[in-house]
Amino acid sequence: MEGASEEKLASVSNLVTVFENSRTPGAVPKAHRPPQSPGPWEKLDVGEALEPRPRTVSRRYLSSLKNKLSSGAWRKSCHPGTCPTPGTQEPEEKRIVQELLETEQAYVARLHLLDQVFFQELLKTARSSKAVPEDVVRIIFSNISSIYQFHAQFFLPELQRRLDDWTATPRIGDVIQKLAPFLKMYSEYVKNFERAAELLATWTEKSPAFQEVITRIQSSEASGSLTLQHHMLEPVQRIPRYELLLKEYVQKLPAQAPDRADAQKALDMIFSAAQHSNAAITEMERLQDLWEVYQRLGLEDDIVDPSNTLLREGPVLKISFRRNDPMERYLFLFNNMLLYCVPRVIQVGAHFQVRTRIDVAGMKVRELTDAEFPNSFLVSGKQRTLELQARSQEEMISWIQACQAAIEHIEKRNETFKAAGQGPEGDPQEQELKSEELGLRAPLWIRDKMVTMCMRCQEPFNALTRRRHHCRACGYVVCARCSEYRAQLKYDDNRPHRVCFSCYTFLTGNVLPEDKEDKRRGILEKGSSAGPDRSLMCSFLQLVGDKWGKSGPRGWCVIPRDDPLVLYVYAAPQDMRAHTSIPLLGYQVTAGPQGDPRVFQLQQSGQLYTFKAETEELRGRWVKAMERAAGGWSPGEPHDGDLSD
Repeated sequence: MEGASEEKLASVSNLVTVFENSRTPGAVPKAHRPPQSPGPWEKLDVGEALEPRPRTVSRRYLSSLKNKLSSGAWRKSCHPGTCPTPGTQEPEEKRIVQELLETEQAYVARLHLLDQVFFQELLKTARSSKAVPEDVVRIIFSNISSIYQFHAQFFLPELQRRLDDWTATPRIGDVIQKLAPFLKMYSEYVKNFERAAELLATWTEKSPAFQEVITRIQSSEASGSLTLQHHMLEPVQRIPRYELLLKEYVQKLPAQAPDRADAQKALDMIFSAAQHSNAAITEMERLQDLWEVYQRLGLEDDIVDPSNTLLREGPVLKISFRRNDPMERYLFLFNNMLLYCVPRVIQVGAHFQVRTRIDVAGMKVRELTDAEFPNSFLVSGKQRTLELQARSQEEMISWIQACQAAIEHIEKRNETFKAAGQGPEGDPQEQELKSEELGLRAPLWIRDKMVTMCMRCQEPFNALTRRRHHCRACGYVVCARCSEYRAQLKYDDNRPHRVCFSCYTFLTGNVLPEDKEDKRRGILEKGSSAGPDRSLMCSFLQLVGDKWGKSGPRGWCVIPRDDPLVLYVYAAPQDMRAHTSIPLLGYQVTAGPQGDPRVFQLQQSGQLYTFKAETEELRGRWVKAMERAAGGWSPGEPHDGDLSD
């Protein structure tokens, strides 16, 4: 066993000797080699060219490295020379220290190859031939020289001396405690690794002289048929190996061992250094993913920020206020902003075009109850308000939760200021604050098909003389006459925009002439109360019979909470004036004559109205609601359940 151990130690020492001899072509190596084998930097012959090529490191390998580093698979469970034979009774803790020393010797040999061979030779090439900038070479190797000097001049000699004097001083905890703080220098190296790998790949293709030096060293015996990128990965893996070995060392120590307290403290310090290394890997992965996202967005200056964190991305459908069919869009949610993007048809370079950036600060998100567009949700921000549709219920919930988490994180950061600015009773001020937000945040635009008349003057729209326009302050659909005003809106950097006369008066304080003011409200000028919180019953019903015209149009029918004995029929859900109103008191509700279970009628002294619901269940709820109203029932009285749609 002793002969095998001495042979392994000699091979580690010879590896360093090969590195030194390799730097001077033609020198006679001190290590024993077969007489007919080529020099370490000589080109391979045809037979050798058929052997496996040096392996390359993929980014997937690097991305999974953080999880693999903590597994025991990285270290060998039994090395030649360290496995006890039946006649050997070496203490377990000493064998672990011996293994630590041997792996440290091999590691220092790899650092020697990186710093004294690869780095110095490439630096010499950069200075002499100008084939590659000297700064590029220094960035590729980062602080590898400091790491090599620390391990070669301090850490390895200390371990060697302590093992040589193991009988008198059987402990290593104090040594590692003294040197462990210096291991935090690995964070700089690990953070730079991804950039170094990219520069290495770029200049290998760009500079033949740069590639020739690397290929020559990689094909040498010293490199062991491994690529430069593999050797550069060694420092990334090293600290977690220290942690594993030291953890096993502490476990094997006897309970009363003098080194137990120092070893445990040393393990805690190594764990801290490993956390620095893992945190650097996590940060490197985050920056790499962030950079890839920015490239897909076209690297716009006002978006690229390395301090951002991508929380979620994915496709959604945009519900249009003019078109019936939703449009494909793509969202990127960061910790401080939501990017609303359009996929590019020709994806050369940037894959998406940013349409709107919505700040998370001040953003609101909630689910929408829209039968026409299921799984839809509303995102309301200072810059814009969007109605979006997810592909499934689960996806909609996930988007809402992600947005809400980002909003809450921002709010917690500003919790002190929010508490100082809020009154003792914030909820009762909700309605007042909504009116105060006019011009401060983008409104939700009412969809065109939801109204048939101007939401200010109640005049019906037509395609020629009275077209639809949107007030940029409140989002109402108004006619040109009611929106011929312009006011500065703070949510768009105080640029002037088209607004309705009501918002113009509120935002500017200017008093309009009497002929521009609201006329006295007529009996039918009552908002449609589309929401169930403002109505006892509301939905679309088919209007059947000659009374409504031969075409049998659909009408938005509402029984308001504040007028529970009257049925209002609107052309669209957001209309401000009803088409007709029917006082329900005294009417009889009967089944229709057509034999259709979805049809019902209202009948009283010669008056007959026929309606058709979309489903039998909806028809049943309407019949029950109208029977209550016809009998004089009011919302304050007891009733059997809620009827609102």
